[in-house]
Amino acid sequence: MKTTLAAATLALLALNGCAVATGGNGFAYGWAYSGYKSPGQVGTAADGKIGEACFSSILGIVANGDGSIEAARKAGGITQIAYVDHEQFSVLGVYATSCTIVHGQ
Repeated sequence: MKTTLAAATLALLALNGCAVATGGNGFAYGWAYSGYKSPGQVGTAADGKIGEACFSSILGIVANGDGSIEAARKAGGITQIAYVDHEQFSVLGVYATSCTIVHGQ
């Protein structure tokens, strides 16, 4: 039983940092957990609507999604962009997401 637990622990440590999703103008890495927002581009429109688009990574092996500004703009029905934010989340390098959040009208 101790051998199995030790092997599982080593396997998790070996996989640490494999799943990373980044976006925006900032980057912070937490070994066990990362969750933060960072600023992006600024436009000239007023703020009123919000659209979000995300992508994710599992173990750094599979990554999927569309976190583009265009996808977030369409999701929120935004025609003029006020500003863009980015939000990142990661747990133990096993699962990570990065979202683009567009504000505008």
